Amino acid sequence: MKRFAFLLGLLAIAPSCNRDDVIVTDQPTDRAACNRVCEYLPAPGQFINETRTLRTMDEACLWAEEQLASPYGCVSLGSFGGCIVVGFDHRVACTGGYDLAVGGNPLASSSEPGIVWVMQDENGNGLPDDTWYELKGSEYGKNGTWQDYAVTYYRPEDDGAAVRWEDNRGQSGTIDRVKYHLQPSYYPAWADAASYTLRGTRLEARNYFDEQKGEWVNPPYEWGYADNFSSIDRLAGEGPDTNRFRIADAVRADGTPAGLAYIDFVKIQTGVLAQSGDLGETSTEVFSVRDLNFNAE
Repeated sequence: MKRFAFLLGLLAIAPSCNRDDVIVTDQPTDRAACNRVCEYLPAPGQFINETRTLRTMDEACLWAEEQLASPYGCVSLGSFGGCIVVGFDHRVACTGGYDLAVGGNPLASSSEPGIVWVMQDENGNGLPDDTWYELKGSEYGKNGTWQDYAVTYYRPEDDGAAVRWEDNRGQSGTIDRVKYHLQPSYYPAWADAASYTLRGTRLEARNYFDEQKGEWVNPPYEWGYADNFSSIDRLAGEGPDTNRFRIADAVRADGTPAGLAYIDFVKIQTGVLAQSGDLGETSTEVFSVRDLNFNAE
């Protein structure tokens, strides 16, 4: 949703492999960083289809790898449920403290929280096809937080049209177009079907219009979310801000601790379904995913 953010995503190209293989790159690698994108399926949004025409999941994953390999590249996850799945060239250990960092571009007045999920490669096939565990944040278990929430998005029949959605609670609406982003469609071009459904945890939206300042505000959540201006887990530096995460916060579907000793894959997923006038949909942006405790020696 932040208008300036995606301009940073125009930097950098780094070659990589197809989705089922270990990544190969011609450039020196930062082994603390994720080294492959296994899936990139955003929800519809104003930054989707904007900088390059992507027609297949392989093309979308390669493009996302290029962005994450760049110091200031980023990917937008679009509206609720949009996600990116990344892997590493090593297992990320659970230390009990902060283990993972996800770069974003939160502002004091604009947080676009992403839920973080983790997975172990239990079957050893190198693919993210085992069990996802949510890393619980400050909103986990609250009345306004909905588990197993699903939204179905429908491809518009005409260019320039809003994207219609329906959820599994009987609600419906549209992802509206904004004047700053005029590409023909906000529906991902590589989503072949006429509709697709994204499922995950939905946080209660906090956005509101500040009448005195004449602007939309998206207040932060306390802790535990990507692209969130947290006073607890956020680190600010010369580059994009990062939010830090503990693998020890992983929970099973019933809310009990998962007790993971390590993880192999990370998924970040937009956790809010909301729009803020001309700023458009709330959409998590991801700049990087890193193992905070990796030691190459």
